[in-house]
Amino acid sequence: MSIAATLPSPHPDRWIAPRRAPRAGFTLPGGGRNLSPVNDLAAASPPETSDESLMLAYAAGDVAAFETLYGRHRLRLYRFLVRQLRDGALADELFQDIWQKVIAARASWTPDALFSTWLYRIAHNRLADHWRALQYRPPAPEDAEERTTRVPDPDTPERQLSDFEQRRQLQLALDELPPEQREVIVLRLEQELSLEEIGEVTGVGRETVKSRLRYAMDKLRARLGPVAGP
Repeated sequence: MSIAATLPSPHPDRWIAPRRAPRAGFTLPGGGRNLSPVNDLAAASPPETSDESLMLAYAAGDVAAFETLYGRHRLRLYRFLVRQLRDGALADELFQDIWQKVIAARASWTPDALFSTWLYRIAHNRLADHWRALQYRPPAPEDAEERTTRVPDPDTPERQLSDFEQRRQLQLALDELPPEQREVIVLRLEQELSLEEIGEVTGVGRETVKSRLRYAMDKLRARLGPVAGP
């Protein structure tokens, strides 16, 4: 069953208005299904089917299985990209590219690893392609902290912080980390991946992941005081 996603064009200006949030999403033609925007947090029923089973069902032609996968992972993936790119328009673009790659690979996908590990491996590779094309990592935009805090997510370290200033300080501290350390800390604390899964995503060994995570946590503690451990 061939399914193509119709993707909206990025609109960088939507990040300017302080009360507007990104609305990236998919429309899957054929069945008239509209997948939720990335920041739509409407309550959903507790998942009963594993990601891997859903991906296999989608490969067999079950579009609803893809909708469920997208609903489970869209917000955390988007926030991961915002953390890395610090630019809403770029995050929108790569977010959609990654899901297109998931769609394109559905027929050949096998459950050799967790779906989430595979998804973030795609994201890691897409980010690497982006940085290689630019040959440099751009500085954080002046409003990077405000952009990040406008993406709602109750299941992150920010949940334990009491006000906007603390969230702003966390984002500044993350921005100061080397890229490889920021990536592992976000994957660990926000995406809740295991050390082994982070190694699979980033292509390095478990001990390297532990080392990067330890250095990142030390720097965050030095900047912010005690934070949640890995």
